[in-house]
Amino acid sequence: MARIRIARGSIVDLEVDAIVNAANSSLQGGGGVDGAIHRAAGPRLAESAARQAPCPPGEARLTNGFDLKAKYVIHTVGPVYAGDPDGAEETLARCYRSSLQLADERKIGSVAVPAISTGVFGYPSAAAAAVAVREIAAWLDEHAYPRMVVLSAYSNESATALDQALGDLGRPDLTED
Repeated sequence: MARIRIARGSIVDLEVDAIVNAANSSLQGGGGVDGAIHRAAGPRLAESAARQAPCPPGEARLTNGFDLKAKYVIHTVGPVYAGDPDGAEETLARCYRSSLQLADERKIGSVAVPAISTGVFGYPSAAAAAVAVREIAAWLDEHAYPRMVVLSAYSNESATALDQALGDLGRPDLTED
């Protein structure tokens, strides 16, 4: 059974148990995927997230999904690439590990993740996809949860980068044909 797959479109439309939000440290919504999640979840998401803010880069927080299809939202703050390109890779890797750790602790079966930090935070898509795929694959090798990770690609550029990173991983045991 595949444990990683790519889905094209909006993360809020996916049928998963939890979605990861590429948040800002205030957890109060913004642009891109963060804004889309907050709009779809309704105002209770901002109220709940505010109680857990601030969230430093590389860490994650969990809230209910409220009006979303997903039961939970895992908020993580990625690195601003231009601000620290040397430390960005490790911070981005921590985003995935801390998000998956919350899913494991709650025994969340399926999680959708966006291309963290590739929007206004400026992380190059191909490099970010390589980090995401590497960290997710390593996590799945060692943990039972989540059982499935959906890589949510909103843009063609993101989908192409994720597809390439999965191919480069060379792990057909984790992916669909």
